[in-house]
Amino acid sequence: MMCSTVKKGVVMGYGRKRVLIIGGGFGGLFCARRLGRADVEVTLLDRGASHVFQPLLYQCAAGKLSTGQISRPLREELARHANVTTLLGEAVDLDPDARQVIARRPDESTFTLRYDVLIIAAGMRQSYLGHEEFAHWAPGMKTLDDALNVRRRLFGAFEIAETLPPGPERDAWLTFAIAGGGPTGVELAGQIREMATRALAHEFHSIEPEDARVLLFDGGSCVLGTFAPELTDKATKVLQKLGVELHLGVHVTDVRHDRVTVTPKAGGSPEDFATRTVLWTAGVEAVPFARRIAKVLDANSDRAGRIAVEPDLSVPGHPDIFVIGDLAGRDNLPGVAENAMQGGLHAAACVRHDLAGKPRRPYRYRDAGSAAYISRGHALLQVGPVKLAGVIGWLAWGFIHIAFLSGLENRISTLATWLGTIARVHRTDRTFILDNTPSAEHSYSWLKFMHPNMLHATRDGGQANPPH
Repeated sequence: MMCSTVKKGVVMGYGRKRVLIIGGGFGGLFCARRLGRADVEVTLLDRGASHVFQPLLYQCAAGKLSTGQISRPLREELARHANVTTLLGEAVDLDPDARQVIARRPDESTFTLRYDVLIIAAGMRQSYLGHEEFAHWAPGMKTLDDALNVRRRLFGAFEIAETLPPGPERDAWLTFAIAGGGPTGVELAGQIREMATRALAHEFHSIEPEDARVLLFDGGSCVLGTFAPELTDKATKVLQKLGVELHLGVHVTDVRHDRVTVTPKAGGSPEDFATRTVLWTAGVEAVPFARRIAKVLDANSDRAGRIAVEPDLSVPGHPDIFVIGDLAGRDNLPGVAENAMQGGLHAAACVRHDLAGKPRRPYRYRDAGSAAYISRGHALLQVGPVKLAGVIGWLAWGFIHIAFLSGLENRISTLATWLGTIARVHRTDRTFILDNTPSAEHSYSWLKFMHPNMLHATRDGGQANPPH
């Protein structure tokens, strides 16, 4: 006799094929949506329980958008699909013979999830290129926590500078260094300068926010190296006009609490820059679970951890396991949202074809183009032969991002916010919190003064002194 359960008035037998999706990003969400009406049981496991629109994280960090405008609870997003269950947890291990995944709850306890089809859409995390110690002083831009951490550092730096007399210490707080000249690095650099010259320009008494320096470091010969040369030239001119200082052909080789060191790629003497705010956008790598499954499945992977897959995105020798999005290592697939979306839809189509007894089709990525926002009225958009810049690129960029935001309410709210910033310079989501949590991620914290013994040591073994 088949076991069954009741969910939202629907009787669902456990005899139905079980599809387990790891990750609630673009790939996982689009896959779950497409399977929402299929004759399968879908479980979506995510460590944050929300879908985050990562391309707009930097706007959240810069105070333009709130976390609620760029994210939506997965339960709410998938509520209308009776056969989809969402769970909070982080996948940590895989048993392919038993077809089960071990997941960890936030309290460190674990639970087991069984599957018939496993879809890995866990995405990538920030890579520090072998220097994990940089993470304390140089946060990345991959999660909502990252965006709020960066917001705290950006606005906190101006506030701290206001309390200091003119001199090198104040100058260091008003210097912002960014490692990586790709879209995220360029977008952050443009936003910081725009913030300093417009939103904060007339709010301080002791400092001049527009004097803030923004240093952008990259190992290439130009910023936005994946864009057409004419677009990178335009981006360079806009950044320089904004006041961003470009340092190309260099690698960031050391990050400390009060400075960053860069070394010429072609060789030469290292150079130090005094700064109290370093942001890291240079490189990504696979999440730990992806490296674990590559080992368990004896699958080939590249240096960044991307897993080699068959033409249908399944793992060789394991047709019941798919890898999609940033983690799929095939045909130089780009690590962009469009690839994840298309991969999620493809994996769902393969599941449907299997149910219908039809052969799977190979995955074909359709390039939807690239975009980068620099500042108000300046954005780049490249779609095949179409190349847009300036105001037209900015309008096209906004239309595309509004279209892909999850939830009608988020689209309307974000559009209203952007329209508001056109009419006035103020940013509506600048609130930041000086946390009382004793963790390395929260560098600006009152806790070190309330409980000095809980202050962690710096890389040099020293401790900050409490105020007199």
